[in-house]
Amino acid sequence: MKLTVIVENKAMNALVRRAHGLSLYLETGTHTVLFDFGPRGELLLSNAAALGLDLKKVDIAVLSHGHNDHSGGLEAFLEWNKTAKVYIHRRAFVPHFARAGESWNNISADPALPERYAGRIVWTEGVYAIDSTLTLFSEVPERVPMFSTNRTLFEQGEDSDYVPDQFSHEQSLLVQDGETLSLLGGCAHRGITNILSRAIEVAGRTPDAVFAGFHTTNPGLGVDEDTGVILRAGDTLRRWKCLYYTGHCTGDGPYALLQTVLGDSMAYLGCGNSYHVD
Repeated sequence: MKLTVIVENKAMNALVRRAHGLSLYLETGTHTVLFDFGPRGELLLSNAAALGLDLKKVDIAVLSHGHNDHSGGLEAFLEWNKTAKVYIHRRAFVPHFARAGESWNNISADPALPERYAGRIVWTEGVYAIDSTLTLFSEVPERVPMFSTNRTLFEQGEDSDYVPDQFSHEQSLLVQDGETLSLLGGCAHRGITNILSRAIEVAGRTPDAVFAGFHTTNPGLGVDEDTGVILRAGDTLRRWKCLYYTGHCTGDGPYALLQTVLGDSMAYLGCGNSYHVD
């Protein structure tokens, strides 16, 4: 499998522009997959073109969760690529908000898209096998508490009030390519160790590689997760002996802490970079 980062917080070469968000382009023996769409359509299209990636070749697309730094380029993709189905969790278009002091910032995916592109969207929940090589899963058990960096994130409740987001709309993707298995996530809001533990249950084995943000920082507040919590998560990840590629919402400080534990088994998931899992 080859994975190229189209959008991410840090530009790793002069061909691309950075933005807070994520979009990953996967090439396997059977599929070309787009995982997330970044915050803006023009950025997704221009970065893909600069990297020589043809978004019209994408036959499967996935939205990891309903936040606009991952969904902002979705409509531009649907207009550019006229055939690919997009796999989205049923709760992804519930309104989502980030609290900043007394303000509530709307960070939702565009609510007009489900009706406008109804024939292109495949709704998912639980464990959803796209085919024998691609499996989505959500409803991740909270074996360890979610990181405190989620505490400013809310969704609209049944009575139109703001309730803490439990990220039932978040899904991750398992990719089987030959003998290798990879796990892709967006922000891992449910907790990267919780998600990886559930991935092992679903797949029946440990993935060879993990590509995801870890949400160990809150970019709105500029606050990182507690050092001890990060180090304990790193120790758990180390025991699984995967290769970890992370960026976006991991944060520079937490990334450096995790690398003290994970060493060469961890690398930065940077915009413009490509990675191979053989």
